[in-house]
Amino acid sequence: MKKLSIESVNKYVEQNIATFHEKRIQSLDTLKLSKVIKRKNPYLFKAKNVLTADQIIRGIVDAHISSNEETIFGDWLEGLAIFINGQVYGGYKSGINGIDLEFDNEGVRNVVNIKSGPNWGNSSQIAKMISDFKTAGKTLRTSNSGLHVVFVNGCCYGRDNNPDKGDYFKYCGQRFWEFISGDPNLYIEIIEPLGHKAKEKNDIFMESYSQIINRFTKEFTNEFCENNGSINWKKLVQLNSAIGKH
Repeated sequence: MKKLSIESVNKYVEQNIATFHEKRIQSLDTLKLSKVIKRKNPYLFKAKNVLTADQIIRGIVDAHISSNEETIFGDWLEGLAIFINGQVYGGYKSGINGIDLEFDNEGVRNVVNIKSGPNWGNSSQIAKMISDFKTAGKTLRTSNSGLHVVFVNGCCYGRDNNPDKGDYFKYCGQRFWEFISGDPNLYIEIIEPLGHKAKEKNDIFMESYSQIINRFTKEFTNEFCENNGSINWKKLVQLNSAIGKH
């Protein structure tokens, strides 16, 4: 085990955080109005008495951004966690399906599945993770039958005060970052470098966001609004839900 250098973490973030912001913008650039409309519930908009194209467009675009950013940033944080662990324990990105990180500590092989937060999956998804853990254990013990393997679901934020789940351990927030680094304060220390050039990058993102709101609002008005400006709900629902609509 080596002591973690916060300077190296800061440098990693500064060199790689731009990737997160670039992917945020790319996710907007590839959006198509018809596709995002098909993913949203038109009945909900009607039930909430949504009356303007702008309200609908902002609703569907903001929902897409929120979901997409969580995934993009979760992947980015996974990379940060693997980098940090590599600096301290020599850990590495696992080549086993369903496993993100492997590292050895005090005679134990830690096999880690990394998620953003604690409430990431339903019962079937958790069962799939447990199955992946068991398969990983068999794979690792094929070459070393005496290997002591511990399975961990690591969550980058949040809390779970009952980490022992029987088949695996679940470490969230402070517990997770300390587990991979040996530093109980790392969960606080990493927050500052994550803001590297955040305002500059967000200004660029907001420019793309504004453009897509304007473009989609124009498209929506042309396609789904009557001459008097009212929304043609029948046409909107047909695009979203009619048989044979692709």
